[in-house]
Amino acid sequence: MFPSQCGDNILRDNPLFRLIYDYASSLLPCWLSYVVAGVTIMLILINAVLLGAAIVSWMERRLLGRFQNRIGPNRWGPFGLLQPIADLFKLITKEDLIPAGADRIAFTLVPIIMVASLILMAAVIPFAKDTSLVDLNVGILYLLAISSLTSIALFTAGWASDNRYALFGTARSVAVLISYEVPVVLSLLGVVMIAGSMSLSSIVESQSIPFIVVQPLAFFVFLAGMSAELNRTPFDLAEAESEIIAGYHTEYSGIKFALIQAAEFGGVLVVSALITTLFLGGWSGPWEEYLGWVWFLVKTILVVAVFSWIRATFPRLRIDQIMAFSWKVMLPLSIINLVATTVEVYVFKSGGITTLELWIMGIINLVIAAACLPLFGRLMKYKARQSNPAVVSRVSRDGSTG
Repeated sequence: MFPSQCGDNILRDNPLFRLIYDYASSLLPCWLSYVVAGVTIMLILINAVLLGAAIVSWMERRLLGRFQNRIGPNRWGPFGLLQPIADLFKLITKEDLIPAGADRIAFTLVPIIMVASLILMAAVIPFAKDTSLVDLNVGILYLLAISSLTSIALFTAGWASDNRYALFGTARSVAVLISYEVPVVLSLLGVVMIAGSMSLSSIVESQSIPFIVVQPLAFFVFLAGMSAELNRTPFDLAEAESEIIAGYHTEYSGIKFALIQAAEFGGVLVVSALITTLFLGGWSGPWEEYLGWVWFLVKTILVVAVFSWIRATFPRLRIDQIMAFSWKVMLPLSIINLVATTVEVYVFKSGGITTLELWIMGIINLVIAAACLPLFGRLMKYKARQSNPAVVSRVSRDGSTG
């Protein structure tokens, strides 16, 4: 069957799929062209995510070296660019061990689930106009549902490893994930209400002003919440080496460990792309019709650099501090932002929100953020002093402030 006889299909709106499909259908039957186009796009997506994870790992190690007055990786290739490839070969050649008492099937599925959930999330993120694999009208809901697979994977890793240290790390990780999921979801509600859609493409198109200006509290809550969900410093309690070795992946080695690390670094890239989409205007910029993907990439790299900056700056927190920060700071801030946004949308939404009204909302929300962040910071400091009076009195006797 030739192209003129081939009917439309559900992915014909995707330019990349249409290009591959039209070329393949000139040589193959329609059903086979459909399969070839789909498999090709999946291979492109998988390799893009894994290559992006390798680049992020190199970039972060170089940045951490600069932050800590070190050089960072510099032996393999120019500027150490081939270091991720060297690490991959090293891990591939290491023995793939499975504990004798482990659940072999569940133990093996964990790295697959972590990488698969990452790829599924990347599939709906548009890096330029009409470039996402599929533009779901429930894109935000889809991302939240897929991201919950990480909790299942972490729980399975600790439970299937037959290792108490891994189980302790899993318990901490899952507790943090569940606690921070609530404020993260609430922070996204403000973005959805202003855009009037859960489609990621529609959210980008509605940002005549980047939502980081209109929703500063939501941006702060989402950035901190995703740092916790990615097990990033200062929330990386699952890998407290002095207490529980390497946390949930203590028993993993070889290629399984490599996949888990790829999922962690790839998660930083995907979340950075998501932050770019939701708060930084996505592909918008000068000559976005031609350079949209360039602006998207530049913004994503900047967000990755911010994650590395945070990792190099803040120390690891205790588990009680992390949980208190979620329930006593993040949750109230997300509720305040949600209430303020609801009122603003109710006032301005009647005729559609204009650019001027977005600026007004941004000024109001910036004032609210400027008032709330220092206030909650002081409340947390006061609570810490009340809960540790002996420490505070000892510090005071020493003559230092605190």
